[in-house]
Amino acid sequence: MPEVIKVFNEQNTLLDLPGIYESIWETYRDDVVKYALSEPAKNVIKYIMSVAPLYLDQRIKFQNFGKSNYKSREVGEALRNLDDARVIQLIYPTTDVDVPVKPDLRKSPRLQFLDTGLVNHTLNIQSDMLGLKDLNPAYKGAIIPHLITQELMSLNTLSNKKPNFWVREKHQSSSEVDLVFPYKNKVIPIEIKSGPTGSLRSLHQFIEQANHPYAIRIYAGEFKIEKGKTPGGAHFILMNMPYYLGTKIPQYIEYFLSNF
Repeated sequence: MPEVIKVFNEQNTLLDLPGIYESIWETYRDDVVKYALSEPAKNVIKYIMSVAPLYLDQRIKFQNFGKSNYKSREVGEALRNLDDARVIQLIYPTTDVDVPVKPDLRKSPRLQFLDTGLVNHTLNIQSDMLGLKDLNPAYKGAIIPHLITQELMSLNTLSNKKPNFWVREKHQSSSEVDLVFPYKNKVIPIEIKSGPTGSLRSLHQFIEQANHPYAIRIYAGEFKIEKGKTPGGAHFILMNMPYYLGTKIPQYIEYFLSNF
């Protein structure tokens, strides 16, 4: 948020920032109820705004969202209003490994907030994050995927096109890749995590179905490109990118596919 950065640059202290974050978040909470057409609908929006950050680490169901008594229709209407306002957006999965990538609106979405800094403030985890060398475990692993998704969405200045994540949901064998990025005639899978490449089980599942060998991992490490092989025998090329290159994903994908 510009005001937070401005105050920090001027005062060089973190002490006054929580109050600014709270003021900004309170303004959004007060403003979004204007999108509701009735008093009950306003109450649903207020409730969602108060509990939604707690569900950042999981896909959600509309029915009884946040352990409430609200029905699927009520929550769905409220979330769609918030989505239109771009305060809390719904990120839907896809099952596609080829273009075009189509969101599956029948499957459970993830929540994406307009700003990761506001989320960190709402969850009261900002001070904890300052001491982390690797943000991957922050808030059960949910903060970094949220941040990278926010960075990708920030590149769409002329449209509200949202990214998707990939799922394969089968009995006792579900898989989920954090993001997919359509590039020309290919869909590039993106995993956001640290750890050995052998642990990228969902990425391997995607590669074994895709029509190309390219994959990306965003992690707390150095940029490098390496070759790998899935348990099913599919060879792939993995581009490892440090977290701070999130807004450069399109350019790096162009380089990746043009040179390897």
